[in-house]
Amino acid sequence: MLRRPKPTDSEEDLLKEQEHFLTSGAPSAASVLRRPDKRRGGGGQNGENEGNQKDVVTIEDLPDELPSLTPAPAKKSRFKASRVTFEDEDAEDRLDKQDSHISAVLSRIVERDTSCAPISLPAFTGLAFPKVLHRSETSSQAPPSSVKGKKSIFARQIAAQRLKEGKTVLPCSSESPQTLEAKKQSLSPEAHSGPRLVSGEGLQGPDGSGDTMRIHLENQVKLQAMSQAEIQQEQRKLLSQLDPRLVEFIRSRKAQSAPSSGSPSTHSAEGSNQEDPPLEAADSRDSSKAAVSFPTPQEAEMEEEEEPPAAAVSVEDLPVKPQKDWVHMDKLELEKLEWMRDLPSPRKKGTKRAMQARFDFAGTLIPPTEDLPTHLGLHHHGEEPERAGYSLQELFLLSRSQLIQQRSLALGTLANILSKARAGTYLSVLKGSVISTLLDAGLLFLLRFALDDNVEGVMSAAVHALKALLVCAEDEECLDCTFSWFRGMASFPMQPSSQEEEDDDDEGLDELMKETAKEKEEKKSDYDVSRQDVVKGLLKMKLLPRLRYILEVIRPAPRVVQDVLQVLTRIARHTSSSATQVLDCPRLMQTVMSEFLPTSWTSSLSLSPQSVYGHTLTSAMKLLRVIATTGRHACARLLNSLGVRERLLCLLSAEPSELLLEQSEAFGITTEAYRLWTVAAGYGQACSLYTDLYPALVRTLQSVHSLQPSSDPLPSLQIHRLSALLSLLTQVTHTAGCHQELQAGAVSARGEECPPPPPVSWSQVTGLQASLLGHLKGFVKNLDNPALKDNSLALIPVYLLYLQTFYHQLSRQSSFKPVETLQELELLTSEVLLPLMGHSVVQGLINNLRSSSVVCNVQFSPLGLETTPNLPGLACSGWRNRPGLVVSSSPFPLLIGLGLLLKTITGIHKGLSRKFADLLLSEPVIGYLQRCSQATPTLSHSQAWLLRHEHLLLYLLLRLAQRLVPVEPEVAKYSSLYHKVALVLLPWLLPGSEYLAHELLSTIIFNKDFISEGHSGGPEAVELEELKLQESPHLHTAPSLQTVGALLREACTQLPSIRGCFLTYLAHLEQSVFTSRDAFQGRNPWISSHLLPELNGPAVPSDWPFLPLISLYERTGVSAGGGLAVEELPHGALQAATHCLQWLLMLEVWREDALTVIPPVAKLARLSCVFLCSSDLFLEKPVQKLTWGLFRLLTRGSKLDLLDLDVPPPGLASFQDLYTALLTQYEAVSFGDQLFGCWVLLPLQRRYSTTMKLAVFGEHVGMLRSLGVTLEELSIPIERFTSPPEDSLPLLRLYFRSLVTGTLKSSWCPVLYTVALSHVNAFIFSQDAAAQELEAARQSMLRKIYHLTDEVLRNHLLLFRLPQQHLQLGFDTYEQLPPIRAKRLESVLGLQGCGGDKGD
Repeated sequence: MLRRPKPTDSEEDLLKEQEHFLTSGAPSAASVLRRPDKRRGGGGQNGENEGNQKDVVTIEDLPDELPSLTPAPAKKSRFKASRVTFEDEDAEDRLDKQDSHISAVLSRIVERDTSCAPISLPAFTGLAFPKVLHRSETSSQAPPSSVKGKKSIFARQIAAQRLKEGKTVLPCSSESPQTLEAKKQSLSPEAHSGPRLVSGEGLQGPDGSGDTMRIHLENQVKLQAMSQAEIQQEQRKLLSQLDPRLVEFIRSRKAQSAPSSGSPSTHSAEGSNQEDPPLEAADSRDSSKAAVSFPTPQEAEMEEEEEPPAAAVSVEDLPVKPQKDWVHMDKLELEKLEWMRDLPSPRKKGTKRAMQARFDFAGTLIPPTEDLPTHLGLHHHGEEPERAGYSLQELFLLSRSQLIQQRSLALGTLANILSKARAGTYLSVLKGSVISTLLDAGLLFLLRFALDDNVEGVMSAAVHALKALLVCAEDEECLDCTFSWFRGMASFPMQPSSQEEEDDDDEGLDELMKETAKEKEEKKSDYDVSRQDVVKGLLKMKLLPRLRYILEVIRPAPRVVQDVLQVLTRIARHTSSSATQVLDCPRLMQTVMSEFLPTSWTSSLSLSPQSVYGHTLTSAMKLLRVIATTGRHACARLLNSLGVRERLLCLLSAEPSELLLEQSEAFGITTEAYRLWTVAAGYGQACSLYTDLYPALVRTLQSVHSLQPSSDPLPSLQIHRLSALLSLLTQVTHTAGCHQELQAGAVSARGEECPPPPPVSWSQVTGLQASLLGHLKGFVKNLDNPALKDNSLALIPVYLLYLQTFYHQLSRQSSFKPVETLQELELLTSEVLLPLMGHSVVQGLINNLRSSSVVCNVQFSPLGLETTPNLPGLACSGWRNRPGLVVSSSPFPLLIGLGLLLKTITGIHKGLSRKFADLLLSEPVIGYLQRCSQATPTLSHSQAWLLRHEHLLLYLLLRLAQRLVPVEPEVAKYSSLYHKVALVLLPWLLPGSEYLAHELLSTIIFNKDFISEGHSGGPEAVELEELKLQESPHLHTAPSLQTVGALLREACTQLPSIRGCFLTYLAHLEQSVFTSRDAFQGRNPWISSHLLPELNGPAVPSDWPFLPLISLYERTGVSAGGGLAVEELPHGALQAATHCLQWLLMLEVWREDALTVIPPVAKLARLSCVFLCSSDLFLEKPVQKLTWGLFRLLTRGSKLDLLDLDVPPPGLASFQDLYTALLTQYEAVSFGDQLFGCWVLLPLQRRYSTTMKLAVFGEHVGMLRSLGVTLEELSIPIERFTSPPEDSLPLLRLYFRSLVTGTLKSSWCPVLYTVALSHVNAFIFSQDAAAQELEAARQSMLRKIYHLTDEVLRNHLLLFRLPQQHLQLGFDTYEQLPPIRAKRLESVLGLQGCGGDKGD
């Protein structure tokens, strides 16, 4: 049997198989037939055509036609084969024709202007149907001489018909020309211009224009007979009835036919005093469309002056006159030749209407009134040809052009526009966000397509535009400036805040069956991913392989290389996952290392070389540093697999002047090398280089004395280099400080084995301390020299951080000598720190504390710069020109370094604390803390990177106060202020600062020294206030509410237990606290990443005081029926709830301002957990007393006004859902408890939603029998329930039904009985006009009340007067019906005298 050929067979094998097949004599599976060529018309008999015949292969048992793959395949066109095609036809054009992407649609859609198209009305004839035209009727056709050019028979027939109608005289109207002329003279000058909307061109007959003029004059006569108010009323009526599109069409016609500026109508309009506000109807979806508005007469005339009517085109206006002998110019189409005319002049005045934004090639917005010369190349034949510049739509269209120059120009212009938009240039002149508009229009896909262009110029322009979109140079500068700050190398992932998407497909599925986040991400389209996250969308579109190809194969110009490296750096800042993708991209990092970070290179004589390949680049080293920041593993791969260790040795072992590089580039590359080494040392890695490069490090430190005045740009590079070196020494000192602990083989508290000890020990780093301390003393002295002041202020914070690290790690060493260290610290304080703090330059910096703060100046932080949710940034554009944390006048870097050093040395030598009291007592610091205690900063990427530094300074000031308050009376006077700052700071702390939150809770927030009211008569003052309330005759409170003072006194004694309770319920943050502690204490070998956690919210929730109650509620399950399945509470739940309520009571009484961040509705919702988390917790005596006290505080007059139950509480869909759960729980376990009853009655006030009242009187009407809260026990005025009268008819019917059926009785539910009586009585005797249904319901209720057999209820309903909280019944009644009510009752019942008899 013959075998089938295999892909691995060689040519010899195939020939052997063919020979075997021929010798076997087996029949072939296919045969060759000769078919005649039908196009040649011959058959197979003609031997001359045999050579031109084609071979056709046929297979046996195979039909001639292919089987149908679809039910109804599309038929092929008969004429497709006859179409002309070209061999050099561009495939891109064919793709563009089939391209359905939004950018292609955006570039093709052109709205046709129909505003000037004439409207032809049909001629009126006596025939029912048009007469059929026969070709035999040649007599009815127009002669050829009267018809120009070749015309069809039908066209000649129509021309003859029009010619015939033109000779027919229509009957004249009843008005003579003299009458029309008299009317013209009697009207205003505006009437002579004729109608603007209807021209009469489409009317049949010779006097069509005369008819329209006659109608126009009649309209003008009517208008003159009307008053101004009537005209405005008719105008508003028309505007409300007409279609907005029709109104827009009419106004556009009016604008086209507006008279010139010198017309008399202008002067008449100027004299008018009519002021009618314009009605705008702008289309917000398209920023390029002009916004439409109805103008006042003054505005209308202004716009008429701005937009003179375009004159009709004539042959004389054309610069080149058409000649008759030109081909196809026998019939001139003047509207098509209009483009040959000179451009109209741009508008002379501004307009209030929105206009299309146009930009020049530099991205500058061109005003519509600016007249630019045409040689600039900014005029074109698109929309608005008189205006210079290109709109965004036109740039999109040009970017898809066939011409290379147009594509490059469009992409370059878009890059410039993006750069200016990121800088906030267009915020004051354009509506909406330019970047968001471009991204929504498909800019990302446009740039990605352009990156694949085979023309290097277009590709380079696309890279530049992509860099302008992703990278903000000023953001990177700010991050570099803060690198040497405390934990400055750490940063938040620059990714959008994650939003949980509701996926209905996974509902009800088992956990194993649900799709993971990665699987869901892979299923999404590129557009969906990029709409949520731009960087993630680019990675999904395979951007990294393309950038690698550009660097490796195309080898572009230096600017393109720099742009690519900056784009890669921005991608690495996105997340650790994105940085790993950059690291894993095949040959990408190898190309960067070999081409832009070589181990050897030649000197470049030119400052701007033609190629940067083979030269070291600062941006390439920065890319490595950012990748190393994302994780310990990535840093190890760079050091060991990519040869970064060898590059560091090569670059740092020599002086910058010896690197054969331009001087600024040499300083830049060595600075980035130090920073990369600092990041690696922050993990405890690359510390072996410390011993290898120790001589070079000491040599660099000695260059400090050779710094020049800061006016020269070079010293700023030297300062950055020295700051990076000091940061490196700080991290190496941290790592060396952990050597002893790791060498001992101690096991960490988390049960994990310790990492191996680093190659650098403590003895190797102690020798630098004395030298660096000498440098610091020199810098303090240099503050008196104005030329060296700025350099000294820039370097002093870095030296302070090094000293803090040294003394912090020294106290943990076995070689620590306390006596010598204490003496050394005293000398440091007296010789360095106190002179530094008292220096006039430092005091001047401290005075800038409030102006530089982000917390105190929320309006200055991000400045509204243009950022989009799917592409977050730091919004640092223009940071040098505004106050902030990073500018040279900011005291924050100095105070943070000083605060850290003071925290460390006062922990070692506690007697030094009092010497620094002046810092806390200084007026700028006190004013700054007071302002912070009232601030409410917002959280965003543009603020978080600065806020975490300011939060650290606040924490350090509080820790210093914690040491001084017990020992310094002057500082203790401000203990309440420090406590308020600590309370507001706790919910501000960002992810990565969990250790600071733990320290605040442990040392300050529950510290009795900071709650001065607890030991200075605070509880007694509350008791005195309660006594005043008790003596007031109009205020009634529950008996158990008189003990708030005693409750506060008891809570103050329980502060340590309260602290332990909250720390227990914050135990879920334990792992985060350990990770944050390792970073703040410099435990480098345990740090896994310098990338902070994702910025999804603060580290501690803002409602943390309610955390124990919320945790207890979350432990209760939900039954299958939807009710709460209350389980037995865990051990210690009563104590936890008691401590939580005690703390809340203290905050509400003494620290009310600290809880302003929590809305009142959220407080009520979270306190409701007391009733929902158990069936009997609210019945416990301590819980009862504390909850009563909180209820009274929440229901004070000012608090009740702020309580808005229509706003959903944070974490809940609506308050109504929670209230339904409360009602169910009340029916089940309340046992008529007064506290629970008051809690249920609170949302039933008149101003709140009717839905909750309907739930009580509808589904849960049975609870009315046990809701026995009296009006004296209710601390809420009864008028809040009864006023204004109820207007919901379903609720009134429920009120009436519950009263009549006996479900609601005064003995069972006094409060709601009074409320129902008040609303039903007000409804039945209301004198307001109402709909027929309401009136019928009133009369029906009144009849039923009159015929009630229960005399008491009938008298209550008819004689109810006013609610009175102090009366036994709760309301006052009339002795008899007032006359007006008696008359109402008589009219309904139709009886005489019944009101006085039955009303008693």
